[in-house]
Amino acid sequence: MSSDLVSSEAVSTEARVEPARRERHGREQKRGTRSAKIAAPAYITRRIPPYALLSEDGLAAVERAADRILAEIGFEIRGDAEAIALFVKAGASREGDWRVKFPPGLVRSIIEATCPPVFTQHARNPARSVGIGGNHTVFSPAYGSPFVTDLDRGRRYGSLEDFHNFVKLAYMTPWLHHSGGTVCEPVDVPVNKRHLDMVLAHMTLSDKAFMGSVTTAERAADSIEMCRVLFGADFVDRNCVILGNVNTNSPLVLDGEASRVIRTYARANQAAVCVPFILGGAMGPVTTAGALAQCFAEAMVCVALTQLERPGAPAILGNFLSSMSLKSGAPTFGTPEPAMGYFAIGQLARRLGVPLRCGGNLCASKMPDAQAAYESANSMWPAFLAGANFILHAAGWAEGALAMSYEKFVMDADQCGAFHVLANGMALDDNGFALDAFHEVPPGSHFLGSAHTQRNYETAFYDFTLSDNNSYEQWAEEGSTDIVVRANRRWKQMLAEYQPPAMDDDKRAALEAFVATRKASMADAWY
Repeated sequence: MSSDLVSSEAVSTEARVEPARRERHGREQKRGTRSAKIAAPAYITRRIPPYALLSEDGLAAVERAADRILAEIGFEIRGDAEAIALFVKAGASREGDWRVKFPPGLVRSIIEATCPPVFTQHARNPARSVGIGGNHTVFSPAYGSPFVTDLDRGRRYGSLEDFHNFVKLAYMTPWLHHSGGTVCEPVDVPVNKRHLDMVLAHMTLSDKAFMGSVTTAERAADSIEMCRVLFGADFVDRNCVILGNVNTNSPLVLDGEASRVIRTYARANQAAVCVPFILGGAMGPVTTAGALAQCFAEAMVCVALTQLERPGAPAILGNFLSSMSLKSGAPTFGTPEPAMGYFAIGQLARRLGVPLRCGGNLCASKMPDAQAAYESANSMWPAFLAGANFILHAAGWAEGALAMSYEKFVMDADQCGAFHVLANGMALDDNGFALDAFHEVPPGSHFLGSAHTQRNYETAFYDFTLSDNNSYEQWAEEGSTDIVVRANRRWKQMLAEYQPPAMDDDKRAALEAFVATRKASMADAWY
């Protein structure tokens, strides 16, 4: 977004909140600057245990149900005979053209034999590399929205400029560890070429880890080849530098192109994120246990495929379990049933020994309102407490993934910061117990001026950048703004302050040349 556009949009919003303008902006500028200077880790290492919903007997029951689905019903890989041949060679049986049936335990044994439980996704800035698996958690922006929305211009189709803006915002946000993938669809770029622009933006506008294209195997290969330009071919062959998020066609179908994408990433030793997309009552049963067993079965087959393609390739077992309105057929978010599914699949993934992907701040609301807040909270908390290692859609998701919201992006990121504090658990050292403060402060007095408070006042509590906790009178005097207006100002301030990370000129030129050559090799395609 140009600085002129930012300025003109700011005028339209600021006209509604004129009182005490300069004083208010001075305070908000200081808060924003303080937030930008926060030293956040490259990823979270949790010191609190995940929540366990099911007993050992319960987990075994889900595993048996998943095995029965794969043995009795089977799983179709439509249009990829090579993938089917890999499974048949490993001990599965083929029925008809595309259906594969698996003896109980076969898929699990393939995964357990070679799939790494923890791996590192390397960023071009080594300080930004992320650990995925074990007790690590990585937050990544929302993914895949065709529309974007903000307070000034409303809802519209996403553009490459919007895509660039969200990559910049993710880079600027200390609480997001990952640049993401298709943070919004740049619909002003031809379908067959936009993946090149998106990957180039992740590589040049940020130095965090990122995701590649999954729409075709050829585009996945382009994404990986660009990584070879950036990191070097030998480094890419030995290390994970890119993720590919692939959905199944639930129930119990993997499209042949998606299967080839999974194999393309695995063959290059890059991580496929294998995600069944199940709306209960549509792509899966309405019962949580049934949807959970289906989700686990589908995801296991896809992870096993990565290991048959290249044993030891990194992979992530994903899930997207959601409820739906049985009256309208619309997806719903923040309900208790998917939360239980998250808790259970977290346990199943740990038993299997693979990293887990869950969704993050999910909502159906069309704007960043109270519905968006409570649905997002009710989605994010279960994902985090389930022990998810890669949380996609951690910031920006609106309207059931149809829109990427600028305001909600910075609001969600603010919430992600709180999870960093929670993940560290409770300090039980001498400073934590504060016995020196008790000796200093007599009974009936207060701790505000104590030396202990002075030592800890900047770090004692998480400070939400966008929240207003002043008195009513001060809030009114400063313009009576709500959090959406404050978020609107915040993302504009971030874009105005953005500075790209340093990059080697030769590598930038080589990447731009690769993109130009690939684009010139094909005619524009818009579908």
